Amino acid sequence: MNQLLANEMLREWTKGDSLLRHAQTVSWVMQAYAIKFGENEDIWACTGLLHDADYEAFPKEHPNRIVEKLRGLGEEKMAHAISAHYTKWGVPYETKLDKALLACDELTGFIVACAQVRPQGLLGLQAKSVRKKLKQKSFAAKVERDEIYAGVELLEVELNEHIDFIIDVLRNHESELNL
Repeated sequence: MNQLLANEMLREWTKGDSLLRHAQTVSWVMQAYAIKFGENEDIWACTGLLHDADYEAFPKEHPNRIVEKLRGLGEEKMAHAISAHYTKWGVPYETKLDKALLACDELTGFIVACAQVRPQGLLGLQAKSVRKKLKQKSFAAKVERDEIYAGVELLEVELNEHIDFIIDVLRNHESELNL
């Protein structure tokens, strides 16, 4: 699958700017991790782009609609990773792609939220500040911290390094984010 097709699929069911931005940011981070790990950039970027593609239109069926659609297209790796991007769904983490999506999803959204409340956005944002915000349960209260920690553990990365990696990726796209 290529990113153009994935973007078309995303926009078929997702209209809200916030969810579209989240999909794009997770896609950028996943693509950067694919490069770092020597994996297929398109598959990883498309997985990030589509992981919540059905959430807005079919919240009670999420992620089943997009998983079914991807399986119909023969995109089993992507479908499995998306079906596993929340630990409470009980889907096993079999590949680095599965683990990376879990590790990147909530934390990428959280880092964007951190940047949105700073006058300088991502400029100067450091892992220490993000970790401090993670301890404030009232900040970005819907972000499930246990999902972040589970993802970091499964991906076998150190939390500060993971945070810094995501910040660096997002900084490369800051003008597109309008923070």
